[in-house]
Amino acid sequence: MTPLLLLCVFAAAFNCISASAEICTNTLLPGAKGDQGEIGEEGDQGKLGKNGPPGSTGASGETGLQGEVGQTGKMGPFGDKGNKGDTGMEGPTGLKGKPGTTCDCGRYRKVVGQLDVNVGKLRNAVKFVKNVLLGLKETEERYYLLVKEPKRFREASMNCKLRGGILAMPKTSNTNHLMADSVSQAGLTRVYIGVLAQSKDTNGTSGYVYADSSPLQGFAAWSQEEELNAKVSPATNSTSCVELLSTGTWSHVECEATMFFICEFPKSRRRGGGGGGRGGTPAPTPS
Repeated sequence: MTPLLLLCVFAAAFNCISASAEICTNTLLPGAKGDQGEIGEEGDQGKLGKNGPPGSTGASGETGLQGEVGQTGKMGPFGDKGNKGDTGMEGPTGLKGKPGTTCDCGRYRKVVGQLDVNVGKLRNAVKFVKNVLLGLKETEERYYLLVKEPKRFREASMNCKLRGGILAMPKTSNTNHLMADSVSQAGLTRVYIGVLAQSKDTNGTSGYVYADSSPLQGFAAWSQEEELNAKVSPATNSTSCVELLSTGTWSHVECEATMFFICEFPKSRRRGGGGGGRGGTPAPTPS
């Protein structure tokens, strides 16, 4: 180190030591720790931080007191039927009954036997009235009445409605055979039945339906010649009707023709077999 540089360092150190109130800015060592300052005022509350992670599950608390009984809930569904239980033990024998009175069974047998005879005669009489006097034929569900009044188809249909029925509709072979026998036994050859041509459809053709507007399904008794004309052509009058021959076959006929006809009536459904029950169908009115 040169004498000039050494002299400068010594002069700077001497000036720093000799300064009274001035702060030395060229000190090389940190000063001593100052005294603790006064506590400042409490600052404003900071913003809420994010929720921290959930803590661990705490210990279970003590069991509380039992609460009051709640309201009764709705009845649940019925469970499945359980298995049949074992047969119980046989009960004790009952007390001996009192002796019965002497029965004159012979007299009662005679009365019951006479009642059976009277019932049989009454049934035969009713059958005679229905089949012979009224000209009724019947199945398990319906009565059939041959009306010997020559009428057009529309008039015949209205006449059956006034009697409480409808033009007869042979929807099964058994019913068709029953009606044909009625026509043959009356010495007739043909009658109106409840079958007619319906209105023309979009194709210009017309099919035949029953008088209750139900289609011919499952049964039809057209003859071989009429089978080819079962569908009415567009040029044919849409009021074409059907007649039942005594042979049991069907044939087309103009609805303006006058002839006899057959009406059908549903049997009354009355409880207990008594007459005059509600909802019963009135008996057919004979011609």
